[in-house]
Amino acid sequence: MTDPVAELAMLGLKPGSVRKNWNEERLYEYAVASGEAQVAKGGALVVETGKHTGRSARDKFTVRDASTEDTVWWDNNAAMTPAHFDTLWDDFRQHLEGKDLFLQELFGGADPEHRLPVRVVNELGWHSLFIRHLLRRPSDAEYENFSAAFTIINSPSFRADPARHGTQSETVIAVNFDRKLILIGGTSYAGETKKAVFTLLNYLLPEQGVMPMHCSVNDGGEDDAAIFFGLSGTGKTTLSADESRQLIGDDEHGWSEHGLFNFEGGCYAKMIHLSEQAEPEIFATTRMWGTVLENVVMDPETRELDLFDNSLAENSRGAYPISSIKNARETGRCGQPRTLIMLTCDAFGVMPPIARLTPEQAMYHFLSGYTAKVAGTEKGVTEPTATFSTCFGGPFMPRHPSKYGELLGRLIDQHKVDCWLVSTGWTAGPHGTGRRMPIQVTRTLLNAALDGSLKQADFRRDPVFGFDVPVSVPGIDETILDPRATWADPLAYDAQAAHLADMFTENFRTYERHVSEAVRAAGPREVVGA
Repeated sequence: MTDPVAELAMLGLKPGSVRKNWNEERLYEYAVASGEAQVAKGGALVVETGKHTGRSARDKFTVRDASTEDTVWWDNNAAMTPAHFDTLWDDFRQHLEGKDLFLQELFGGADPEHRLPVRVVNELGWHSLFIRHLLRRPSDAEYENFSAAFTIINSPSFRADPARHGTQSETVIAVNFDRKLILIGGTSYAGETKKAVFTLLNYLLPEQGVMPMHCSVNDGGEDDAAIFFGLSGTGKTTLSADESRQLIGDDEHGWSEHGLFNFEGGCYAKMIHLSEQAEPEIFATTRMWGTVLENVVMDPETRELDLFDNSLAENSRGAYPISSIKNARETGRCGQPRTLIMLTCDAFGVMPPIARLTPEQAMYHFLSGYTAKVAGTEKGVTEPTATFSTCFGGPFMPRHPSKYGELLGRLIDQHKVDCWLVSTGWTAGPHGTGRRMPIQVTRTLLNAALDGSLKQADFRRDPVFGFDVPVSVPGIDETILDPRATWADPLAYDAQAAHLADMFTENFRTYERHVSEAVRAAGPREVVGA
């Protein structure tokens, strides 16, 4: 086995020591002994990430060079010059010289034909435990012949210099596809590392004919897999953790000729306001040994957690291996999907709780990626804000959305997948006036969609958005199925719906020339007199 110090020396690093592929027990012990983490009741590790409690989207850059000039969607990806990256890399190496580092060799992707071997170098022990939970661990035999395709180096104590490195701030996430290297500095938020792997797979897999997706997946049995698209805070993790179905994964997947496969080996769930009654399986992980809890408030004496205290962060998180969910499938693979769900957190309160989509409408809404940024998901976001994030993962899409849209449309058609749009946002008015959609309503509607019974319902055509909405569903108050009927002032609803329709239309101009006439016509209708 290669000496780990010598291994990193080949990259140009000169660490003091390297703890290579330490297991959970050793990393847990180190994190507590070093003061990086505290132990909660039940054995979870509690850590604080300081001012960075979510992704720093404005601080992410891709090196623009000959290999990326014509392949990266530069309208969406901030560019860094090769010279700035070289300076950044030199300063990273100098900063890490003599430090004791952690190294994990892991796979991104459960499909042996399409997985990506990555080397992850961390400055913090709990970061190494986090990524060991979140990615997929090689077998003993695979470790013997492991060869990393990319290296990710994460140093929270590093501070970027905007003048010197071409960054926006002291925080930086710099992706260099040509050098096969990602540098992360100035943030302790562990999610940046896993999202870096997602960015790599999003760039590489389409060239293999594989669709990378920001989604959850669960499986009800033979030919009954379901995809859940949605941004952070829309309910992907919560809704895919269904006791009656096997969880494949909660965040990132590929769709290949073999079926669906998880990119990860763990889950990264929001903890704020988590309740044992509504989400028992996720709640149970907060009392499990080894779960990493970010910015969850804990009583220093009793070690009891307060999941409703947001004084450290609205975006408190828990990272745990997928084996912590009792009905999860540890292989991370399943067959072709039967159902596709697009989740949106509608801050305007005008979307129905569920709507049936044609394949063309599914492509339209996939490219639109309408939702609301939920408080805490990104730095500086303090309340829900309407946004469009293409492909339900715009910040991690290196290539043009049309590349992913074409792949999705082809796969939906090939496998005859049923498509639904589900709103987990507001009802009876917009944010500030209405209320969040009850999770019990969402679960009941999803169950009907997944078991196929919802297709037998009577539907009405929404006059603004054009999709079909069920008129009645057993166990659901019919009023909530018609958003206009939930508003105290129907005319105010009409104005709000027309305004959102205009936002859809304006946003989609970016993609109009890249899609068929049928997809262009699948968007909202013009509302006469609105």
